[in-house]
Parts: sequence; C-alpha cells; structure tokens
Amino acid sequence: MFQKKIHAIFHFNFIDRIVKAKRVEILNLIKNELNLKLVKDCLDIGTTEDSSFESSNYIINNIPVKKKKSLSNQNISSGDFDSTLVKSITEDLGDKELKSFRSDLVISSAVIEHVGSFDNQRKMIQNMIRLSKKYIVFTTPNKFHPIEFHTKLLLLHWLPNRFFARILKILGFQFFSKEENLNLLSKKQLNKLTFHLTDNFKFKIFFVRLFLFKSNFVVIGYKNK
Repeated sequence: MFQKKIHAIFHFNFIDRIVKAKRVEILNLIKNELNLKLVKDCLDIGTTEDSSFESSNYIINNIPVKKKKSLSNQNISSGDFDSTLVKSITEDLGDKELKSFRSDLVISSAVIEHVGSFDNQRKMIQNMIRLSKKYIVFTTPNKFHPIEFHTKLLLLHWLPNRFFARILKILGFQFFSKEENLNLLSKKQLNKLTFHLTDNFKFKIFFVRLFLFKSNFVVIGYKNK
C-alpha cells in the first residue's frame, strides 16, 4: 500500500512538472506575442479552486498584470483576484456582468475542451469576445497528439468521437466519455470555431510541442483597431 502511494505521488508530480513546463512555454509565447504594457486588467476564464499542483492557474498567477479578475463555475476564495464571478462561460452575460468584468485581456487555459458541444465551445468564444477590450487567449490540447492527456490513453482519441466515448465507458472512464466533460479539438475544428465569428477580432493559432508532436494549441484573438 505504501509503495502504491509513493508511486501515485511520483506519477502526479511527474505529470504536473510536464504540464507546468508547457504552461511556462505558453506564458512566454503570450508575453512575446502581445504588448502587455497596454494591458491594465486581465480576466481568467475557468479558474480552478484546486491549488495542489504547481501548474494550477499558472498562467493567470504569473502574467504581469496588476488587476486580475476571475469568471469560473467554482467559488474561488483566493485573494489573488480583485473580483470574482461564479458563472459558466457558456451562460448568457448580463449588462452589469459585462460592465464589471470586461478586461483588456481575457484568457482561458485548458477549459474549452470541457464545456461540451461545438455550439457551447462557440458560445464560450463569443462571450470571451464580449468580455475583451483588446486581446483573447485560450489554450487547448491537440486532439491529434498521440497521448490523450486526461486519460493517458494512446491514439484511441483519434477515432470518431462516438467510438472513443464507447471505449472510454468500457475502460471505466465514465466521466470523460460524456461530451459535456470532454470534447477534444483539432486545428481544423479550431479554425472552424473562429472562422468569420466576428469582424471585430482576428485570430491566430500557435502551438507548443511535447515529444516532438504538437501537444497544445494557443489561440490568440486581436481586436481590430
């Protein structure tokens, strides 16, 4: 039993170090791509209350912006935020919420694959656009990386979604077998999500690599002047 606990701790620490390393790369990409001197406030979408891992909330915690806000379906008790809103990003936003939480930069790290259907994913981006004054950044794992990062399975997620969901159920991954909990995206699907979404923003898709393969996409939206 003790050996199993040690193995589990080592496993999670090892995975967390990899995730943190990728998020460091993503943060550096954001710093290089955006003029953060123009960013006075930042809104983080999907902030997690879990702070047990170094990678948790890494980007929002380390981005060099003085005023930080959070919009999350979790009740965030951290004092790191000037204001918080408990709400799903796929819900409609009222005028008061928009006024209070609109920010120069709206970011979201590894959330869009967990909001459900394609329509929900598009609604998330639309709401981020409504909340942004200058920039939007969101990240998501690449569906066609050989490793599926949530289940640690190899290649099976390359199958059509309905077949992958059935296999997940058989293997005991009931939670991730539901589209509302996991809906992975490819570059083609990201292009479809952002194509002609609005005339106010233009989008670019960047990526970071893990084991030579593109592991995570970084989508950056720039408001047209």
